[in-house]
Amino acid sequence: MPTKKIPKATAKRLPIYYRYLSVLLSANKHRVSSTELSEAVQVDSATIRRDFSYFGELGKRGYGYDVESLLKFFKGILNQDTLTSVALVGVGALGSALLNYNFHQDTNLRISAAFDTKPELANTVKSGIPIYPASEMQKQIKEQQIDAVILTVPSSTSQKVADQLVAVGVKGILNFTPVRLSVPKNVQVQNIDLTNELQTLIYFIKNYAENEDK
Repeated sequence: MPTKKIPKATAKRLPIYYRYLSVLLSANKHRVSSTELSEAVQVDSATIRRDFSYFGELGKRGYGYDVESLLKFFKGILNQDTLTSVALVGVGALGSALLNYNFHQDTNLRISAAFDTKPELANTVKSGIPIYPASEMQKQIKEQQIDAVILTVPSSTSQKVADQLVAVGVKGILNFTPVRLSVPKNVQVQNIDLTNELQTLIYFIKNYAENEDK
């Protein structure tokens, strides 16, 4: 395990490596080079070697990387050897879609509880996941010792909900709202703005693809 913090850019690539190594092992492939990894995950081989170097000697010159050993190593780094529970706050259209997504199939993550303000959803079960009233959110998250939360509430209430989550010890928020949350330094926030990503994609299509054709 690393004894020092690695760059965030490297940390974001680790799940990509992990998933592809899982595919390789399922295909009964036991060895892979940084060049092969590079072609598969669309990250240049020099970056892959630099990412791996933060964890010591993971491969052998002239041999590459042992798939099973590397997968086992990253499984530990990403805490995939233990089941991790997360909560979902906001069971609207997007929240419902996330409840239906089988996280456990690809990772060792599961949504163990969901919360919403709508009375008709309170104390129901959706996709096998219990939905609690929002008034019980802090109590349940504390009792279930949940550290990470997926936030899909309306923008107008996102900061208020984030404050409530931080107050009961939540350490990480996957934020699907366009609001940039204000949280303490010891709380990690990953922002996923679907509208922004789509607008960026359209911009790239219109500007970069056209220029490359000229």
